[in-house]
Amino acid sequence: MTTYIKEHVMLAAIGAVGASALLMALGNDYPWTGAVGAVLAIAVRGVYVASEQVGMTWTLTDRRVISPAEVPIPLSEIEKVRTIISAAQIVTRSGDKYMLKYQADPSETARTIEEAAR
Repeated sequence: MTTYIKEHVMLAAIGAVGASALLMALGNDYPWTGAVGAVLAIAVRGVYVASEQVGMTWTLTDRRVISPAEVPIPLSEIEKVRTIISAAQIVTRSGDKYMLKYQADPSETARTIEEAAR
C-alpha cells in the first residue's frame, strides 16, 4: 500500500505542475486551479482503484509465474524482466507483457523472477 500511495503522490505532483504550467501558458488568471484539479483527480482515482490494485497477488512457483487472473506464465517462456518506476514487467518470447504493479522493490522482483527463469 505504501508504494501505491507514493506513486499516486508522484503522479499528483507531476499533474499539478503540468496543469498549472499549461494554464499559465494559456494566460489563465488562476493557474493554481490546475494544481488543485490535478491533485483532486489523482486522489479520486487512487481511492477508486485502490481496492482492486492493492489486493493483487502474483505467485512464483518453480515452473511458472501465476497472475492475479490465474494466467500461468511458464518460466521457460520469459525472455526478460524490466523495471518501470514501481513495477516489474515480464516480457515473454511471444511478446506478451505482464505488469506487476506497485512493487516495494521492483529491481528485486525482477531479479527473483529472472533467477527462477534460468
